[in-house]
Amino acid sequence: MKPQNMTDREGWVGKLDFILTCIGYAVGLGNIWRFPYLCYKSGGGAFLIPYSLFLILCGLPLFFLEVTYGQFSSLSPVAIWKVTPLFKGVGIGMNMISGIVCIYYNVIIAWTLYYLFLSFRAALPWSHCGNDWNTIHCKDDSGFRNLTSNTDLLSNLNQMVMNKSGYENNQSEKYVSASEEFWERYVLDMSRGIDSPGNIRWHLFICLAVSWLCVFMCLFKGVKILGKVWGDAALQIFYSVGMAWGGIITMASYNKFNHNVYRDSMLVPVINCGTSLFAGFVIFSVLGYMAHELNTSVDEIVTQGPGLTFVAYPQAIATMPLAPLWSVLFFLMLFTVGLDSQFGMFETIISSIIDEFPEKLRHRKTVITALACFIEFLLGISCITQGGIYVLQILDWYSASFSLMLISLTECLALAWAYGVDNLYRDIILMTGKKPHFWWRYMWKFVTPTVIIFIWTFSVITLGPVTYGPNYKYPYWAIILGWLLAVISVLPIPVVALYKISSIRGSFRNRLKKLLRPDPSWGPSRPEDHLRYIQELEKTKKVSINGSMECRSYSISMGDSDESSVVFIPKN
Repeated sequence: MKPQNMTDREGWVGKLDFILTCIGYAVGLGNIWRFPYLCYKSGGGAFLIPYSLFLILCGLPLFFLEVTYGQFSSLSPVAIWKVTPLFKGVGIGMNMISGIVCIYYNVIIAWTLYYLFLSFRAALPWSHCGNDWNTIHCKDDSGFRNLTSNTDLLSNLNQMVMNKSGYENNQSEKYVSASEEFWERYVLDMSRGIDSPGNIRWHLFICLAVSWLCVFMCLFKGVKILGKVWGDAALQIFYSVGMAWGGIITMASYNKFNHNVYRDSMLVPVINCGTSLFAGFVIFSVLGYMAHELNTSVDEIVTQGPGLTFVAYPQAIATMPLAPLWSVLFFLMLFTVGLDSQFGMFETIISSIIDEFPEKLRHRKTVITALACFIEFLLGISCITQGGIYVLQILDWYSASFSLMLISLTECLALAWAYGVDNLYRDIILMTGKKPHFWWRYMWKFVTPTVIIFIWTFSVITLGPVTYGPNYKYPYWAIILGWLLAVISVLPIPVVALYKISSIRGSFRNRLKKLLRPDPSWGPSRPEDHLRYIQELEKTKKVSINGSMECRSYSISMGDSDESSVVFIPKN
């Protein structure tokens, strides 16, 4: 049967476009502020052991799996579930995760853009006290050097103070760096908590609008111009490599049918992890320099997230020769790295919408992209108020943690067991002319799902409530809201499955069997690839075995060589 979405679909222009885009998508802000913090917190080299292990057991198999059937079908994460219609909710969940993360990810990009603008000055505004936003407790770099004998003062260099009244009442014995006061009292102008949203920070509003304009300008014409230690290590693999977000599937869907899927599936995760290691070396060189300048230890300086990127780094840069130049380079790097990842996540959403109704929406991509950017921009305003940092922390804490693992687990089980590893092998042979190593069979069917179940269970047991800084505690309603965010992206899996089952006739068993099998329109999406796929299927030889099993022998012709794959399927 001819697939319903056989319309002209754009693809990559050059051979390196896919791998470079995937690297840009995978290497994001998390490589710069999350990986170094987790690595340091977990003992440095000790963190690399579970990190490397989970890369092998989860990262590589899942990345290879997503690239394979994304390239084979040329479909986005929702439409691709014609492969097993019962699990279409997995694709919807992927889009929900990407949509939620896009809201606050562009806010972070807006922060970097604002710091980038301010870096084009002779004197960096966070390098000294005496500004309107500073208090009497502010100490710039020279002040801290004179105070290094006081351990209490240094220990508070990177602590986040959660409200203005507490800030002023508790500072009689504590000092704060100029970069921290600039971040909290000027850039964010932080309120008391999440229940006090305050006013919109208009300079961030403008930067957020510019960031979304950049996303629109780059995407509206398409991709052509585009222990706790173990739990942390596993989560970081899912964060950084990009499985279960839908972006890898989307990027792979623009590949040519015979693209070398195996090579790129190995290169991208390894390059991404290598980038994280390199970023860690560079970052701790900077932090080591800062610790030396302040005559303290790195322990007193290192923190995660915004505290590391917008307090510790700017403070270190301010002490360097030619500080404005280094500041421009640093925040320009953050801006471009963040945009690359944002492009991948947002293109996932746009492609999923268009691939559901290709005949009607393909030529309206500009309008759809503009509308989606505007909606995400409006939602992001909640993160640029005076209490916006608390909202952003909830989104980051809950939106893409456990749901990533559950979606990855369901995806792996659906493709390895419902669709079948033998069929996956057949499709890979059809695309590449090479039979995958038997190792992948055991990874997809047994090892990877088992590891995900173990880590997910461990992470749920050990997770504490969302926090921000050492002092602020979120109200219960905010924690409940966070858990709703964690669950909402997983809900489509059972909801869509129940809807699919109830929408067709027959016994429950027959309906289930039908929904677990590929839709008749399943196959390569591009007409020329689908024709070849049909021609190969017509060569299938059916042999009855004991009247209960059917043996299908697929003879795949690839140039001068023939590859055969035999699949045993129960008869109806």
